[in-house]
Amino acid sequence: MGNIKIKNLSFGFDTQATLLFDHTNLVIDTDWKLGLIGRNGRGKTTLLKLLQNDFSYQGTIEHTLDFVYFPQKVADKSLLTHFVLEELSEFEDWKLERELNLLKVDPEIVWRPFESLSGGEQTKVLLALLFVDDLHFPLIDEPTNHLDKVAREQVASYLQNKKQGFILVSHDRRFVDEVVDHVLSIEKSQLILYQGNFSVYEEQKKRRDSYEQEQNVKLKKEIGRLKQSSEEKAEWSRGRERDKYGNPNVKGSGAIGDTGAIGARAARVMKRSKAMVNRMDRQAKEKEKLLHDIEYIDPLTMDFRPTHHKQLLKIENLQLSYGEKKLFDPLSFEINQKERVVIQGANGSGKSSLIQFLLGQFTGKSSGSVLRPQKLTISYVRQNYEDNHGTLQKFSDKNHLSYQEFLNNLHKLGLERKVFQTRIEDMSMGQRKRVEIAKSLATPAELYIWDEPLNYLDVFNQEQLEEVIQLVEPTMLVVEHDAQFLENIGTKKIEL
Repeated sequence: MGNIKIKNLSFGFDTQATLLFDHTNLVIDTDWKLGLIGRNGRGKTTLLKLLQNDFSYQGTIEHTLDFVYFPQKVADKSLLTHFVLEELSEFEDWKLERELNLLKVDPEIVWRPFESLSGGEQTKVLLALLFVDDLHFPLIDEPTNHLDKVAREQVASYLQNKKQGFILVSHDRRFVDEVVDHVLSIEKSQLILYQGNFSVYEEQKKRRDSYEQEQNVKLKKEIGRLKQSSEEKAEWSRGRERDKYGNPNVKGSGAIGDTGAIGARAARVMKRSKAMVNRMDRQAKEKEKLLHDIEYIDPLTMDFRPTHHKQLLKIENLQLSYGEKKLFDPLSFEINQKERVVIQGANGSGKSSLIQFLLGQFTGKSSGSVLRPQKLTISYVRQNYEDNHGTLQKFSDKNHLSYQEFLNNLHKLGLERKVFQTRIEDMSMGQRKRVEIAKSLATPAELYIWDEPLNYLDVFNQEQLEEVIQLVEPTMLVVEHDAQFLENIGTKKIEL
């Protein structure tokens, strides 16, 4: 198609102290399948909106493209899906049917109300609309939310086989790895382009960070030396000034001889000394500008309280149902001390219902047996946490958390301190998800039950969670669709 040329782009929100983009220059080939990577709040979605001219900015963005953005906003979800899609874009039915077949979706789904579709089905239908024609350049923002493992594989295969380019934002490392051929990393103060998939990006970034850390050590030593020399010269200069007048606290220490000559000489020495101090200060500041802004990921803490019970849960022939509809075949498994059991299954297979049952919140029918210690303390991460509200202090008190530990983990997860004064209901979904995660981490517990913990979290957060789980080795039951995360933390897998 051509290029997207970004020249001297500067942009920041009024509520932020620093710019997201500061005189940024970049050229993107529109034949690339480009993965956009970076910590939450660094401007991934903002960059997509800038490309669409949704915000005013300084600099220029040159292209001859018509962009189409995913996820599209659906105004009335009660309409039949076909009519919803017609309101979003023009298309030919046979082309839409072709795309749905490629996504392994029954084309008849378009004659159901959009609100009746599962989250995964809605995602696939909107993706199909995205690729109905080749005239628009796709900007794809977080397509894997609410997709189960099979659906993610289907969408990944779908994007792999597309000949046209696109820009993709996703926090699913394996998904990105499978579908992109270039990675654009938004770092603290710069954009860095890598040729290759996510694995290539990770390897090259590790080598780059290692080199820059070595350079930072050298620079910091040089800055320290310059500052120390500056302080020594300043002190020496002050000493010469005292020589001129003597020490008023010491009897008989007044200036002797020609005080005029001494004063002139002291003035010359002072002038040269101050010039040297100023020069060293300037050099130190210039060196500080060269320090590289490496992403330092602080380790999280987890208030795991191991129990004396070897076995925390034993489930035998459990079946859950709504009316006559059974959610899964009879299920038997156990969770022992320090095991991390992963529950997998397609959307609608009953994963969340199983968690609700274990927490005493299931409203359907059940059969089978569950054995557990009488007093088992559980820390729970919910899929739906929109009812979290109020200030962080009151939320912490309500949930009996260590406020300091709660705030420390929130900050380590990437929540800026200035957001600490914001009420939870006024935060973004990503910030609210971090509140839910930090709450669970700070809850003293013998068993952690996490239902889709990675939605809205960036890859750095995912690595933080993996590291603390591997270090602490808590007992866990986890429902999640990110295959790499499950491989890294799971000790046992149960398939529904």
